[in-house]
Amino acid sequence: MKLGLINSAWVQTGKPTVYGLQKTKEIGFDTVDLFVDPLDLDPAERRLIAEECRRLDLPIVSLCCVAVGLIDLNPSVRRFHLERVRKYLDLAAEYHAKNVLLVIGEYIWNREVIPADEQWQWAVDACRDLGTYAAQRNVEIVIELEPFPLSLVNDIDTMVRFLDDVNSPAVRANIDVSHLVLSKVAPEELRRLKGRAGHVHISDCDGKKHGDLPPGRGVVPFEPYLKEIKALEIDGVVSIELEYSPEPDRIIEWVEEAYRSTDRLMQAAGLRG
Repeated sequence: MKLGLINSAWVQTGKPTVYGLQKTKEIGFDTVDLFVDPLDLDPAERRLIAEECRRLDLPIVSLCCVAVGLIDLNPSVRRFHLERVRKYLDLAAEYHAKNVLLVIGEYIWNREVIPADEQWQWAVDACRDLGTYAAQRNVEIVIELEPFPLSLVNDIDTMVRFLDDVNSPAVRANIDVSHLVLSKVAPEELRRLKGRAGHVHISDCDGKKHGDLPPGRGVVPFEPYLKEIKALEIDGVVSIELEYSPEPDRIIEWVEEAYRSTDRLMQAAGLRG
């Protein structure tokens, strides 16, 4: 598998997107995932990202999309977010990316006012529709497993159920190693995603709350998870996801550290030559 970076790691620099792309390549990453919103990208920036990634030989593999409005109470909001995700899929196709990573959100009002089954079905219907749209553009959707109690998809059981209900070959699972640890998912449970996972995120955490630290700074036992990921034979990328560095002026060192530690882990697991 290749080693990538989600470009949101560079937000702290306050510099243009191109700066982060250049640093990503300079450090040694094979690919990049983009955290950009096509509704906010002006045409010049949109072209510049594509041109710079071609110049750097830095393939764009994934676009990250948070679309919690897909399960909003209001039909008008759900329709807007359906169209918004279609714009992500259009951009992914334009950039020759493999997938759009989709965060579908959480049950609202503690699952008390709106029946939980209704919100679940809104998400299923939306992703089934989007799966058809994605397949027409030769792009996949990968569903994020979020480690929060009210997230629709927060463990392997709910991931498998969701993929079964959507029943689209273009809608697959994203595996996030630190999220699995926070959700208390045993490495062996990943075997249930054989043939159904399309992308991987990696980061560390303190075992208690969402952290996205460079691997080695937390408590995540990476080896058994990477062993199971290798057995899944995913034709894809392991992308590092980082939250802000506690020392913003040392963000480059933060990313370099994450690259080195992840590279070592992947090589030891036989995931990277």
